[in-house]
Amino acid sequence: MKEYGRESVRNIALVAPHGAGKTSLAEALLYLHGATEKLGKIDDGSSVLDYESEEKHRRMSINSHIAFFETKTHLVNLIDTPGFLNFLYEADCAIKVVDGAVIVVGAVGGDVSVQVRKYWDMTGNLPKIIFINKLEKENTSLEATLGSISKDLKVKLLPLILPIGQHHDFKGVIDVIEMKAYRYGGGAGFEEIPIPAEMEEAAGSQREKIIESVAELDDELLEKYLEGEAIDEGRIIRMLHEGILEAKIFPVLIGSATHMIGINVLSDAIAKYLPSPAERKTVEGLNPAGEKAERKPDPAEPLSAYIFKTVSDPYAGKISIFRVFSGTLNGDTSVYNSSKKIREKLGHLHRLIGKKEFPFTPAVSGDIVAVNKLKDASTGDTLTDEAHQMTIEPVELPPAVLSYAIEPKSRNDEDKLNPSLARIVEEDPTIHYRLDEETKEFLISGTGQSHVEVIVNKLRDTYGVHVELKKPRVPYKETVKGKAKAEGKYIKQTGGRGQYGDAWLEVEALPRGRGFEFVNNIVGGAIPKNFIPSVEKGVVEAMKRGVAAGYPVVDMKVTLYDGKYHTVDSSDIAFQIAGSMGFRKAMEDAKPVILEPVMKIEIMIPDECMGDVIGDVNSRRGKVSGVDPLNGTHVVKALIPMSEVLTYAPELRSITSGRGTFSMDFSHYDEVPDHLVSKIIDEAGAPKTAHEH
Repeated sequence: MKEYGRESVRNIALVAPHGAGKTSLAEALLYLHGATEKLGKIDDGSSVLDYESEEKHRRMSINSHIAFFETKTHLVNLIDTPGFLNFLYEADCAIKVVDGAVIVVGAVGGDVSVQVRKYWDMTGNLPKIIFINKLEKENTSLEATLGSISKDLKVKLLPLILPIGQHHDFKGVIDVIEMKAYRYGGGAGFEEIPIPAEMEEAAGSQREKIIESVAELDDELLEKYLEGEAIDEGRIIRMLHEGILEAKIFPVLIGSATHMIGINVLSDAIAKYLPSPAERKTVEGLNPAGEKAERKPDPAEPLSAYIFKTVSDPYAGKISIFRVFSGTLNGDTSVYNSSKKIREKLGHLHRLIGKKEFPFTPAVSGDIVAVNKLKDASTGDTLTDEAHQMTIEPVELPPAVLSYAIEPKSRNDEDKLNPSLARIVEEDPTIHYRLDEETKEFLISGTGQSHVEVIVNKLRDTYGVHVELKKPRVPYKETVKGKAKAEGKYIKQTGGRGQYGDAWLEVEALPRGRGFEFVNNIVGGAIPKNFIPSVEKGVVEAMKRGVAAGYPVVDMKVTLYDGKYHTVDSSDIAFQIAGSMGFRKAMEDAKPVILEPVMKIEIMIPDECMGDVIGDVNSRRGKVSGVDPLNGTHVVKALIPMSEVLTYAPELRSITSGRGTFSMDFSHYDEVPDHLVSKIIDEAGAPKTAHEH
């Protein structure tokens, strides 16, 4: 592999909604330049990039995948990102470390704006090219696709390519900058042909539009253009490059990834129009004192490298993939991890194409490389020069929005579950798992249903751990609405010493959230002082299972006001049982109720979805507390019972066509409406008579 100056390197991400053909485009670019021996295809499982079994099964990218290819003049590091909404953290991490993006849009006959807007916003001010894919498909329309994107994104699109033919007759393209036409005949082969006579006028007209657009970026150039002076091709390319860097021009290219149409023109455009690492702004971070620090994108600067992806391979171990933002790094050396405050021993450095490794050293500013078996490093960590430390802020983890109870199928599975999940979390930190102390369930949480399912399948296929997914139980509680008194009397006579405890208790509700209060109002020694804690202990034990549906009891004041004892037969255990009996009797007479957890939820949605989302919130017994505008969207704030939002993520996605997101936190407990009580009691398996007494 030859060496490339920083000006000849391109780091790009392919970004698109699921189904746009992004991975197929990556495979086409690799095949065109000889980085792979054959054109990998998603449909037959031969993709070099989507190599994991779950990706092959689902025919979609779940992880970001790294690759590179060499043209005659440039080295292009390429990151193929997932397009499915559950896996966007991977795309966010990739976007942080590249210098440009190709937004891939699947051509359709109508509106594509819903698909594209989210991914456009994700890339922010990153210089970008739009590639409209799948133009060989029937019922596609380039004009409709362009119109839809332009209308929704409110940007001026600048097509640089015209198609020759359409649908099944789509066999070529015209590059209107160079005024060259290409015809494609299958495989990686193509030939330059004369521009068809019937398209010469359209090509010339489009070229004029491009020249006019770039001339508007420079007053001197605009003056020359208006005076009719010719602008040479080199100047047009330079001005397009500058306009893209400044997010003033958004070029559009077209083609078909699976038919290898237009891929050569896209490859040239990546080299000509997207920026090199040397053109990147300084990378910012914090020094050890917490003050702002920055590095220039220069190999001579102190080292700063950011780990944006971790692969946990059961055989090769942990692979850390990082972008060098500044400085120079050799393999088989030590480096300082400023995020963890420890030194790390580096092994050999290599580049990747999918899972295939290519040894490579040294890595300098602008390189994207991988290293195996870093001991403590994880995604989001900064590798730096210990004498000139700087820590780059990591990508924010998305909130876990969907939880399932997970149940190992055997003791062996149970033993392997925790260590296997720990390995998976190394690779995917958006997964959370814990034992719920209230429901005693082992919960796994992720960004959506597909996310959790993928993790469960990975446990099975990669680590041999078999589990069942179950909808998590809602942690209901119980309390009372009234006040009642009852006697708890425990007498047991045996051949020898008996058991005797007698306690009178009064129960009443406390304000929500106050917990438990025990009051000793015994006077005159009705119960000896040494047995008072025994009564309280019996009450606390009884509160673990309420009388309505067997849920824990909260927000109760219990007063011990009278009782009796026996000088011989009374004991600690007798008064514990008496306290428990008295509490349960009193609670049955004090109007017991079931409480449910209520969640505070913030839902970010496009304006046009407002009515549907608010209607859906109301249908879930939710209460909207406010609606705030935010950058062309709205944030709906609401309180909704937990039982109504256990599977909210896929349902919100359906309502908003994938454009809605939400975050959720526990707010408080509230009384369950009467019409739902019987259902909860039935599900808990508790006798109704206890509640209806």
